[in-house]
Amino acid sequence: MFCKPQRLLGEALEFSARKHPDKTVVIYRGKTYNYQSLEKSAGNLAFYLVKEGIKKGDRVAIFLNNCWQSAVSVYGITLAGGVFLVINPNTKAEKLNYILKDCSAKMVISESQLLGELSVALNELESVEQVIITGEIHAELNNGKAYNNFEQIIQTNDHEANLPRIIPNDLAALIYTSGSTGFPKGVMMTHQAMVFTSWSLVEYLRLTEADRIMLVLPLAFDYGLYQLIMAVTIGGTLIVDNSFSFPPEVFKQVEMYKPTVFPGVPSIYALMISMHKKTGITFESIKKITNTAAVLPGEFIVDLKNIFPNSLIFKMYGLTECKRVCYLEPELIDVKTSSVGKAIPGTEVLLLSADGNPVLPNEPGILYVRGPHVMSGYWNNEELSKQMLKPGPVPGERMLCAQDLFKMDEEGFLYFLGRSDDIIKTMGEKVSPVEVENVIYKIEGVKEVAVLGAADPVLGESVIAFVTTHNNELFNEKEIRKVCSSKLEPFMVPHKIILVEEMPKNSNGKIDKAELKKRLLVH
Repeated sequence: MFCKPQRLLGEALEFSARKHPDKTVVIYRGKTYNYQSLEKSAGNLAFYLVKEGIKKGDRVAIFLNNCWQSAVSVYGITLAGGVFLVINPNTKAEKLNYILKDCSAKMVISESQLLGELSVALNELESVEQVIITGEIHAELNNGKAYNNFEQIIQTNDHEANLPRIIPNDLAALIYTSGSTGFPKGVMMTHQAMVFTSWSLVEYLRLTEADRIMLVLPLAFDYGLYQLIMAVTIGGTLIVDNSFSFPPEVFKQVEMYKPTVFPGVPSIYALMISMHKKTGITFESIKKITNTAAVLPGEFIVDLKNIFPNSLIFKMYGLTECKRVCYLEPELIDVKTSSVGKAIPGTEVLLLSADGNPVLPNEPGILYVRGPHVMSGYWNNEELSKQMLKPGPVPGERMLCAQDLFKMDEEGFLYFLGRSDDIIKTMGEKVSPVEVENVIYKIEGVKEVAVLGAADPVLGESVIAFVTTHNNELFNEKEIRKVCSSKLEPFMVPHKIILVEEMPKNSNGKIDKAELKKRLLVH
């Protein structure tokens, strides 16, 4: 029997719903939802969006905590031909306003408890015509936007509109990530890129329809988003939690629902290791654990094997601009402990010198990535796109310059050496130093600020802020942190704030961050 190949992101839901209509696709807050329900709800949302004027390529923002409605929104927007973007629910109004304005979002799907920041962000924002809210609207909203109820929409079977014809080259998503300019940048991903990526991940992670994936990572983080996409692609089940803020609740769900896959970042695994040393807690149902965002310390491996006695451990490296670059076969984790492996299936990596020539084995080089998973570019930023996308070996091809330094051994295994830009990766998230600096600079009395990352075995990197003041005015570290907490997402708030009399400068008069990193050794 001929099976239609998957070409579009939304087709995975159609295929899985046809094959497993009554199978559970999402478990959220003790309630189960099957594939038939997800397909119907997403379909109803898609027809509503088209009826309300969403055309192919229009941007629709999802500003929600991890939930069932998030899954419905991703696939509803996709089926409508829209371009979805998932925004971290911790995002403050100023940054939220920037993202919505940058992509000219036409609609926003959100929830009642996030209306405080959202309502401020929507002020004087002309592009957004309608806000769809899950739950009740408790706040007074006077920003001229139309507000409608999410639950009512997905229960209304009005299919009079015509869904647009979508092809693989059409944009499917914008994934916003921090940039060196201090402003988030929208990574453009086509249906073709996301479908290819999801199948490549499924292949090397050896996923099957029997797998149940535990999600504690935010869907705004591409690592979290692809857990949903992979679960639907294979016809598996996704167990959804908002975060890892309350480990006992997550552990309770693991014991109850017996997930087989646990994606995490080093900070999550560090906490689990700490609890294991105190209580001896183990999770025997888990067959695969994965790690990316920050390097998994080799010291964690023995403890992780004790916590997950029946699990394969996948070390991985990636960046939003191509989702995933490489992975290490779990059978090699004790042999190539410090390696992040080889290119994911269907892709190729190159290490080139600054002048574009291949480097020798074990010599440092800049990482270049080839494959269908590479982004189309940054939304509304052709100049920055040209910096990251370089001519490839095939005429007309563009490959991704990761701007990170690696070495490759004689067997082709990659080893991460460091970042060649200033972006800090902490707790699985990217932090732009400029964005943090801009917040601290707004504090009266602050003269100069330099934010940088310091190696941390748990966080990947910790965020450090050096501050000088006018007239050597004294600041309480708690006061600066309080301001940062009110303006920034939690992972961006500096872990340490160091007051100094003067900033070291280089020959160009710029703050010498390399010198500041040396000073960290004495703090």
